Amino acid sequence: MLSKRVLVTGGAGFIGSHLCRRLIGLGHEVICLDNFFTGSKENVADLLLHPAFELTRHDVVVPMHFEVDEIYNLACPASPVHYQCNPLKTMKTSVLGTLNILDLAERVGAKVLHASTSEVYGDPMVHPQPEWYWGNVNPVGQRSCYDEGKRCAETIFFDHQRQSGLDIKLIRIFNTYGPRMHPQDGRVVSNFIVQALRNEELTIYGDGTQTRSFCYVDDLVEGILRMMASGKGFTGPVNLGNPGEFTIWELAKKILELTGSLSPMAFRPLPDDDPKQRCPDIQLAKNKLSWEPKISLEEGLKATIGYFQARLNKG
Repeated sequence: MLSKRVLVTGGAGFIGSHLCRRLIGLGHEVICLDNFFTGSKENVADLLLHPAFELTRHDVVVPMHFEVDEIYNLACPASPVHYQCNPLKTMKTSVLGTLNILDLAERVGAKVLHASTSEVYGDPMVHPQPEWYWGNVNPVGQRSCYDEGKRCAETIFFDHQRQSGLDIKLIRIFNTYGPRMHPQDGRVVSNFIVQALRNEELTIYGDGTQTRSFCYVDDLVEGILRMMASGKGFTGPVNLGNPGEFTIWELAKKILELTGSLSPMAFRPLPDDDPKQRCPDIQLAKNKLSWEPKISLEEGLKATIGYFQARLNKG
């Protein structure tokens, strides 16, 4: 396989660090770009001495100059705790960052993949969510800096492609979990695991009957790579996620079982605009990419619990 020079924005984040590792393993040169707002050098520490890996501190809202063949744009805080703490910065990352990434791709003739999100579907009125569904999003809510920022980024990608003919790829990522998740990112899997390992109350928002799908990070990265490798005629958007659907209460029970924790469950009011259902229709990914998740929720949770257990033991 021909070696490529690849830029991964947000490369020191949870998903980005796994992607960097896979790209290095495939023989590519990787520039990992991150401003370390939610990413961490610790996530890529084992790659720092690799001759094909380069770590650069940079914010995508500032124009950048690299000579690369491919760009994976994963730069943006993805958990409510982080993207709501500075909503204007979140919007700038999605809009200005996307414009800068596309300008770079056009200058150097790079193929570019953008990581969008299932949040573009909002609190969906179609279930499961197919790519043709336009969503049900509150444009003025607390989550809209992320939801609408990502929707705007999708618009920018397709307008740029129509004007310039740029080779673009667009994926919509559904709930993903695995090692290197931030322990304080506020997402349900990491929250429950950390609380269970500490024998603290498991915080359930709402009555726990709302549903989610959970995709293990290795499965997601495989889908990302397949999308980038797909032909120019297929731009997406394409859903990448696990169609297995679980209630939040079921997830809590499973994590308590796997950790052996006796933590009680504590119920709190549901946050504004929190979706009641979230599950991908992945038929398009199956047809176009020959992709579907392989790792079961129990298998993935065991690996993730092991990661957090080791991290907590370090203090």
